[in-house]
Amino acid sequence: MTNDTFRWKQEFPKIGIRPTIDGRRKGVRESLEEQTMNMAKGVAALLSETLKYPNGQPVECIIADTCIGGVTEAVAAADKFTKAGVGVSITVTPCWCYGTETMDMDPTTPKAIWGFNGTERPGAVYLAAVLSGHAQKGIPAFGIYGKDVQDAGTTTIPQDVHEKLIRFAKSGLAAAYMKGKSYLSIGSVSMGIAGSIVNEELFQNYLGMRNE
Repeated sequence: MTNDTFRWKQEFPKIGIRPTIDGRRKGVRESLEEQTMNMAKGVAALLSETLKYPNGQPVECIIADTCIGGVTEAVAAADKFTKAGVGVSITVTPCWCYGTETMDMDPTTPKAIWGFNGTERPGAVYLAAVLSGHAQKGIPAFGIYGKDVQDAGTTTIPQDVHEKLIRFAKSGLAAAYMKGKSYLSIGSVSMGIAGSIVNEELFQNYLGMRNE
């Protein structure tokens, strides 16, 4: 089936995967490159194998070209995502990273951050720090953290993290589908009850939709 079968008039939004890393060199960043990128690849594989677009095709994930250890790489990833039509972003990391230098600054993209709960360099510190940065800047982000501590070299995604990633991706894609769209006859009065009128600001400001 093709998109022509449905009323969808544009390309489906993709999910951008952002592997963030400790930017310090002289052995620190270098020791984490493979693990961090493998986390991104694992999340991309999970989402593409589990989720489908309305036309039945697998959800497409776009991974940043490099791990993101600073502003330059964060901007490069954002540029790649814009060109690729990314509508949702997921940041993954097993370690501490420079929060405001590596965070996703796009205020209109639903975003989540998975901080790996490992025996070495736990991602919890970065997760807490960057979520605080998001809150301070007024850019919402969904935090993901596994309840069980895993060995540093573990490549499998724990079940609780698996479920959170899927739930977020489904919700984020739903919001991305609606962004910029206009659904007629939504937001009127239900059963004549004035208190049930949905103000157009909800659709425009919260969902990024149009009102017609």
